Amino acid sequence: MLRRIVSYLALVLFATTAAAADDLAPGVRLLPGRFVAGEQPDGNTVVFDGAGGLIVFDTGRHAAHTDAIIDYAHARDLPIAAIFNSHWHLDHVGGNARLRKAYPDARVHASGAIEQAMHGFLAKYRAQIEPILAKPDADPAQKAALREELALIDAGPALYPDERIERAGVQAIAGRRVQVGLETRAVTAGDVWLFDPATRTLAAGDLVTLPAPLFDTACPVRWQAALGHLAKVDFERLVPGHGAPLTRAQFATWRTAFDHLLACGASKAAKDACIDGWMRDAQSLVPVADEKLARGLLDYYVDNSLRGDAKKTRDLCGG
Repeated sequence: MLRRIVSYLALVLFATTAAAADDLAPGVRLLPGRFVAGEQPDGNTVVFDGAGGLIVFDTGRHAAHTDAIIDYAHARDLPIAAIFNSHWHLDHVGGNARLRKAYPDARVHASGAIEQAMHGFLAKYRAQIEPILAKPDADPAQKAALREELALIDAGPALYPDERIERAGVQAIAGRRVQVGLETRAVTAGDVWLFDPATRTLAAGDLVTLPAPLFDTACPVRWQAALGHLAKVDFERLVPGHGAPLTRAQFATWRTAFDHLLACGASKAAKDACIDGWMRDAQSLVPVADEKLARGLLDYYVDNSLRGDAKKTRDLCGG
């Protein structure tokens, strides 16, 4: 089965636990994404209050997730002033077009990596979807989901940034002073993170994910370096791209588990030893209900990313 249709292998096989919306700090709201059996995921959304408007970090994929963002804006009686996308994966940018329609004055801030992906990775993904839709015996529910994927890809420039992030720095966005980070060739060609010093909240996107790292478009060694940059940020809580928020100590645990996973992947150890190592190192962070999902993800990624095509990895790392 096409890998990115099932972009994270176990998503069509298992469900994972889902967190409830939560006020992380004064003026900071988490609208959690979800992994649901048989569906593509939504990434976490973090919403920060600004002066007279909201700053939205990541917009999910499905209409229900985007509706939750709009509903929250209505409940706060504030418009969406700015949107930040951590990276170009559809579960983090898919709501851009609908939010722009609802709030035409909102400005989207992101790296320019989506433009390359639209003509590369996402174009290939689209080409793989079309023959599945052409099969008369294809599952109707799967066809409906794939048509939604095509609609997102075909939104094209509606998903692109208005403000291209090309360097890290401190900015005043909607009256709120935030630190914008940019990592290149880590999880994707351009990964943005956002730190709010007022509440010490760090929105990390897929630089941190639970119940396991997601290596589909990643350069593992540069991702490892990016985690070192996050460790230098004076955060109290870190919101991952998927999963529950982490304390500094929990992030340190996650980072150690990641380091060990990469070392195991580069060794001659059995794949199961690498998987068991992650489950042991990250045990305190992975809910019991998500253990099967974590193992399914790592079963794929050890073979196909950590020990996969060396040329593909070199390309993802920029040659």
